[in-house]
Amino acid sequence: MSLSPDLLLAFALFALVTSITPGPNNTMLLASGVNFGFNRSIPHILGISCGFFVLVLAVGLGLGAVFEAYPLLYSVLRYVGAVYLLYLAWKIARSGPLSDEQQHHGRPLGYWGAAAFQWVNPKAWVMAVGAISTYTPLQGYFTNVLVIAAVFALINAPTVSLWAACGSLLRNVLRNPRWLRLFNLLMAALLVLSLAPLLFEKMS
Repeated sequence: MSLSPDLLLAFALFALVTSITPGPNNTMLLASGVNFGFNRSIPHILGISCGFFVLVLAVGLGLGAVFEAYPLLYSVLRYVGAVYLLYLAWKIARSGPLSDEQQHHGRPLGYWGAAAFQWVNPKAWVMAVGAISTYTPLQGYFTNVLVIAAVFALINAPTVSLWAACGSLLRNVLRNPRWLRLFNLLMAALLVLSLAPLLFEKMS
């Protein structure tokens, strides 16, 4: 069976829901929008979508099979990702009010950093594996993988952009240093909570 219009529509809904719901990428974009504004968060947005496109391609073209054969590699990657998420949470938690000069010269997460982050993002892996395993027919498989990856990236970019836009809108509300610190602490806590599935899986 090829990638029919009905299957493509179902996949598009899957891509929309998984892209727009909270996760590490969207939490960081919300914080970036608050601290740096929407325009300076655009490289971060593009890095997420392009990095995720490459990740879906890699999973579809055989990386998932490699991890099935060598589960230790997958475990190592996941825990490296967990450590990196904790580091990002720590950086966000320590972010305080920025002066105008700091906002101009400060450095939000850039294109390459955001793209590389997809490889250690637990939610991105779940989304990629789900897309390939559930919505990619075997007939015309390689073409279907390309279509799935491209559609996912096209849906992902505007949906994650909403989080940076919301953060940018909140900048005026959070001009009070106390509220901004509380916001950054909340974003850091949400990043840490995004590791809960990994911890619960380990305990079960």
